[in-house]
This record gives sequence, structure tokens and C-alpha cells, in this order.
Amino acid sequence: MIELSDMIRELRSQLTTALADGAGEAIRFEAGPVEIEATVAVTREAGADAKVRFWVVDASTKGTYANAQTQRVTLTLTPTTVPVAGGSRQPAVIAGDEAPGER
Repeated sequence: MIELSDMIRELRSQLTTALADGAGEAIRFEAGPVEIEATVAVTREAGADAKVRFWVVDASTKGTYANAQTQRVTLTLTPTTVPVAGGSRQPAVIAGDEAPGER
């Protein structure tokens, strides 16, 4: 099980790699909205610096989190590039070969 923030961090890393791989390619693709649907367990830590955490749950581990509430969430993320000095954010443009098993 991983935290939702770790899943999004890994998605960002994968998109960054695809962006770098596409530099100089004749054909590039603009990254449109990315939808992520996940089942998450919501837990709350006790104490002075209490936190609420969202854990991505595999369907086979749902029963393990009987004391935590599980929710199905859908996030829509729109990748953009970091603006250069004086510029504005631009849609991310990616390219590259199809990876094995990719759809």
C-alpha cells in the first residue's frame, strides 16, 4: 500500500521522463487531462500533530482496513510545464515509443 501523494509523485516522474524522451522528436503529443481513479483508505493519526492520510488500496487488501474508511476517488490532473522567465505555463508535450504492455 502506498500513500496517494507517492502515487501522484511517481506519475509526475513518469510524465517528466516521457517529456524528456520526446525532446527533438518529429511527432509529439500534448498531454491532456490525466484521470486517476483509486480506492483509498482514509486514516487519522492521533496526537498534537495529527494528520489525515490517504492510502491507495489494492482491491485484495480492502478487508485489511476494516477500521479505516475506504472511498473511491477520481482525480483529474492537467500536466503543465514550469514557465520560463516571464512566460506562462504551457501544456506538457510528450513523445516516445510505446512501452511493452502500454495501451
